[in-house]
Order: sequence, then C-alpha cells, then structure tokens
Amino acid sequence: MSTEPPETTEDAEPGTPGEAADTSETAAASGTAEISPGAAPDAPAEAESTEAEGTEAEGTEAEGVQTPEARQVSEAEAELLAQRAERERIERRKAQRQGPIEAGGKLSGTAADLLAAVRAVESGEKPATAVSEEARPAPRRAAPEPVRPAPPVTVEPAPADGVVTAVREVLVQGGAPEGLAVRAAGVLGEGAAQALRADPWQLLRVAGVRPEQADGFARALLGGEAGSEDGRRERAITGWLLEQAAAAGHTALEMSALTTVLARQGVPDPEEAVRAAIADGDVLVFQDPLPETGAPAAPRRDGAAGGADDAEEERPVRVLVGLERYAMAEESLADGLARLVNSAPQQDGPGAEWERAAASAGGSAGELIRAVAGHGLVLHTGGEASLVEPAALLRAAHGLGLRAWAAAHTPVGRARFAALLEAATAGDMETGGTDAGGTDAGVTAAGGERAEGPVVATVAGLLAGAEGPGRDADGALLLDLLVVLDAPQLDVETAALVTESLPDGSRLLLAGDPGVLWSVGPGRVFADVLAARVCPQIASRRPDPGPLGELVSGIGVGELNQVTAPGKEVVIVPVRDPGEAVHRTVQLVVDSVPRAIGVPAEETQVITPGHGGAVGTRALNAALKERLNPGPGRFGGFDPGDRIAYSPALGRTVPGRVVKADADGLHLACAGEAVVVPQERVEQSVRHGWALTAHQAVGGRWPAVVVVLPGDAVQALSRPWVYTAFSRADRHLSVVHGVEQALPRAVAEVAAKPRTTRLPVLLAPQVPAAAG
Repeated sequence: MSTEPPETTEDAEPGTPGEAADTSETAAASGTAEISPGAAPDAPAEAESTEAEGTEAEGTEAEGVQTPEARQVSEAEAELLAQRAERERIERRKAQRQGPIEAGGKLSGTAADLLAAVRAVESGEKPATAVSEEARPAPRRAAPEPVRPAPPVTVEPAPADGVVTAVREVLVQGGAPEGLAVRAAGVLGEGAAQALRADPWQLLRVAGVRPEQADGFARALLGGEAGSEDGRRERAITGWLLEQAAAAGHTALEMSALTTVLARQGVPDPEEAVRAAIADGDVLVFQDPLPETGAPAAPRRDGAAGGADDAEEERPVRVLVGLERYAMAEESLADGLARLVNSAPQQDGPGAEWERAAASAGGSAGELIRAVAGHGLVLHTGGEASLVEPAALLRAAHGLGLRAWAAAHTPVGRARFAALLEAATAGDMETGGTDAGGTDAGVTAAGGERAEGPVVATVAGLLAGAEGPGRDADGALLLDLLVVLDAPQLDVETAALVTESLPDGSRLLLAGDPGVLWSVGPGRVFADVLAARVCPQIASRRPDPGPLGELVSGIGVGELNQVTAPGKEVVIVPVRDPGEAVHRTVQLVVDSVPRAIGVPAEETQVITPGHGGAVGTRALNAALKERLNPGPGRFGGFDPGDRIAYSPALGRTVPGRVVKADADGLHLACAGEAVVVPQERVEQSVRHGWALTAHQAVGGRWPAVVVVLPGDAVQALSRPWVYTAFSRADRHLSVVHGVEQALPRAVAEVAAKPRTTRLPVLLAPQVPAAAG
C-alpha cells in the first residue's frame, strides 16, 4: 500500500484525546455488549448504549414514513405490516403445536431440571411452551398465507396524549427521564402506566434502559419491596439479556452463558429464573446435538461393541435458550430453505435454451446460469465486480420468459444494480444484439405483461408489497426467480419472510460478498448456508479491478498488501492524535480529494469505527457540518441541506438530505423518496450522515471514501470491519491512519466475532445430501 502525504501542506491542529470511542463491534451494531457463545457474557457496558450504531439500534420499531401525496404505502410502513403478518404467522404455528417435543432423556443436572419444568406444563397448570429437540423434516407445503399490502396509510399514530401523560407521571414518580414516556407508551400500550406500577422492571422493554436504571425506578416506586430476588425482576432481566444477545447477533444462548450473566446481574438463583421464564412461555429451550467427531461408538457396559442406538444415546448435546420470536423465525427459515432445495424447479423451457444462455455468458456467469437452471436454491459469492453475473442470470431468465426480480438490501444497492442492468441492456440495443437467452431484454412483470427495463426492488419493499410483482391469492410472490443481493445483510426474520413468500417450484439465488460485516439483526444466514453446503455454490472469478480491488482482495484473505497506486487511488495519511485525525479528515473531504481526485465533497463518504469518542461520527459530523453546511441546527439540530442518515428500521440506513421542517416533522429526501419523520422520532431515527460507521455503510458505494482509524479504535478493528470499510470506495480511498501496527494485525488475526445460531442444525436433517 502506498503512503503519501496529504494534498495540502497545512499544519495539523493538535487536539487532546476525548472520551473513549465506542469501539466494540457489538456496540457499533446494536448498542449492547457482546455475549459470546460458549462463554459467560459480561453485563453490557455503559458505553453510550442508547446511541451506538446510531439509528439502527434506537429501537425495534420501524419508523413511519409519509410521502406528500400519500399515494401508496411507504417502505417503512409497509415493512411494519409485513412484520406484523410474520408475528401473526408465528403465533398460528405456535398454536398448532400439540405439545412439547420429547427431549432431554439423557440429560442430567440443571439441563434436565429445566426441561422437566417445561414438561410440567402438560398438566395444564401453566401455558404450554414449545421445546425443540432438533430439526424435524420439513413437509412439502403450499405457499404461505398472503401478506397483502394494506390501503394507503399515513404515519403510524403516536400513543394517545392521555396514555403518554399517565406514563410520564409514573416515570417522574420513579425518577426516570420524562423523555421515555412516548417510547414506553408505544412499547407497553394503552395500559402502560398501570403495567409500570404493577411491574416497574417492565421499563427494561424500552430501548436504551439498563438493569441498574430499572432497579432504581423500581426502588422509587416499590420501596423495600423491590429486591434482587423479586420474580418480576428475574423474568425481566432474563428477557433483557436474551434481547441483548439478539442485538449482538445471536439467535440463542448456551444455558451456561445465560445463567452466568444472570448471576452477575444479581439474580440469586439463575437456574430458577430460567426455569420460570421457560415455564411462563417467555423463552424456549433447545437440545441440539454437538457435531460428531468421527470417534467410534463407545462400548456398552456388557463389553459388546456399541451399536447405532448406543451411539445415539451417548452423543453429547448442548442446551440453548432463546426468545420465541427468533427461534420460530430460524425454524421457519430452515423449513423454507429445505423446501427450495428438495423441490424440483419449475421447468421454464428446454434445457437447450438454458445451456445456450450459459454458453453465451461464459465463465462463472455461465456456471451460475447452469446451477440456477437445475436447482431451487443457489449461492453466489463475489465482490462488487461480480454483480455482472447475477445481472447476466436475470437477463437470461427474462429471455426465457421467467418472472424474475432482484432485491437489494438498500435503496443505494437497488439503484446501482438497476443502473448495471440498464447499461447492459442499452449495450445490447446499441449493437443490435440480444440478451443471454437469445431474445430481447424486456422484463416479464406481474400478470404476464412485458415491462421494459430492469426489475429491482429493496428486500423490505418486496416483502411489504410496496415494490415488486405482487402476490397471488395464496400469498406467494408472483415470480419464478428471485435474486437477493447483499445476502450477508439478511437476518433470520427477514430471510424467513423471503423463503416463506416464494411459491413451490421457484428459484432463489442468494448473492453477496462473504467478507463484509454480518447483519445488524440476529443470525448469520448467508454464512450458515454457505457452511452447510446444502446447495450449489458459485464463486465468481471476476476480481474488483485496479489498486483498490487488489487491496480489498488481499484483506479478504488476511493480507494487508502494499499496492501501487499511480493515480492516487489509495492514500495513507498518518496522524498522531484525535485532534489531528479530525483536522485531516475534514481537510481531505473539503479540499484534498476534490482538488486532487476530482470527487466533490458531497460524493465523499467518511467511515469511522463508532459514534462516540473524539473521532466518532458525532465529532466528525459536527466538524464537517461546520465547514460544509454551517447553521444553528434550529430543527432539532438539523438545517436544510444537511446530509443525513435515516434509519426507518433496525439495521437499515438510508442516506439523504434535510429539505425543511414544519409541524408535520422533519422533511427528508432519501434515495429519491420524500420522507417525513415525526418530531418525536427524529432523535432516534435521524443522524447527520457525512460520517458513518461501517455497519451503516454496508450496501453503499461512493466515488471516494475516507476511512478514519484513530488510536482508540484498536479494539474495534477486525478483518470484516476493515474489508467492509475499504471496499465502499469506487475510485479513491484515503486512510487517516492512527493505529500503527494494529491494522495489519487486525486484518491477519481478528476474524468475525462468533454468533450462536441454530440454522445449520435445523437444516442438516432436512436435506438428504450435501451439494458440492
């Protein structure tokens, strides 16, 4: 990697280190501390928990969006409808269960006691709770129940004033911030005030509230009755810890990890607390077999060789505990993937036509077309340049008359792929050529009509019905092939909705770069399915070009290589302290990059490890606003023209600009859509966007990127983080470097943080044989 001085000789302005930056990956993704599988997790740290990773972690509710004309359901509102439908479907599945699944016959000690407590519900004394031993083969199912878009609606109504006022009174009485009133009323409903008086620890259900804060609130309301042994506290703490684990990416926790951290939270009998939560139906418990080691079966006590039954009896298991919401979604996802793998794709034309399309595409694009021709589920891996291969597949499918759509994780990704398809189609038209299938590149839309141009949606818009081909009477999407881009960003709930929405006989291609950061939501869907090897996997042989492509490719395999950058594609700017890092960053964005590279400031994106600290997004955004759009911030800290990052839902960041503000809220222009954010939701869903974290930047690409690595960011650095941040640049990358040798060490040694998931275990018995 070349090291060059900045494009100006202006001296740096020295500064003093500020508060510690929010540098943990988990905090960057969710505002919570990490809970690692297989080890006792620490209690979440205090490092700006309510603001880490900004708008993605400010709650789980999607924010309302309102277009001025209100002609259709906005993306965020439609996503709310889809999420509600998913929860209703999960409730129906739960109701259909006849009782607990027999499990744990060979367990002893705590695990056996916990499972016995669950079986006790069969007596009718307590509500039945589903307990899963391991995955069951998925029966062939019809398409899922319909999720039809609702009529045009406006922003999700805020809680009634009377409810908020009553909650505010309770909060004041308990010494809690009045600002929590709206969120508490939204989470707890019309009876929020009464619920908080009866069980003050319900305050933990509000995003950003921590156990010590809920404890103080409870003591103020209950006096001496509020003790660490209170069952209400134990249940609330158990649920809160599992929510924190989900925010850190886990779909379940090992029992030992959960009981250990409960003890650290002052719960006197952690095992009893978990038993109570299981019996009350708040959480589910699972017994998953551990991977086989290949060792011979243990001999029986009579000296005879152990048989299959003996081996099964002796096979070790691990006991996991998880929230029902994520457990049911992961099970549904496994069922849906198995249905695609085990079902024969609908025949859309003679095999010769597929082969002709594959031969025309050639290379790994041809391999991809052949794989999709014969399989219901296919995986595709590669960087930015490899997107031409899913594009070739999509155009070939159109030529064969398939109803084929692509879905990207973000509006930016949607626009980039749409532009790629349009450019390829325009090239064919200019040369008088045809698409890979030998016909014109028109697109088959819903109803069998031919639509000109590419058909690309966002995943959220497709599922909610705001974009895409629509659904049939059974609720299945009206398509034959779905190409999901940015697949590593799929969490288990979104991925479950995708698979449940596909009709029998359809095809699903999951495409993405496995080197980037995983989803903000729980799960590691793309990585789990890749590891399971249950379907064909096509690795693109098309590298990203130029010095940037060479640099990023090396990072992907753990090597931070020096690259020759004659056109200043990569520039390293060494800094000594936080003040110099902020100064150099602003200098690069405002002066050096526009002058030397020709990329204006509005097309340059700053990426830094966290929101807090002297060189976090808040500090950098304040400095950049002062230079690029100074103003008093009279609209909740924002002025017209401010560059912003808007988060309509957990894990999704949409770039945009402030247009104006009025009584309706803050008006934004985001990815070509007019958005109005109500005043009470601005603080939790809108941030300044000149500087982002790597998690916020996933799915986006900019002509120029400035990656800031201050000295206090060492703990945040990992190979996926560096790979994600560096690969966001199209033409130019500047690295404000203050971590010295920590950067190459992170690339070489620090892999993605592990997540506890159950998808591989659930998939294994449902797929007859692994595909190569």
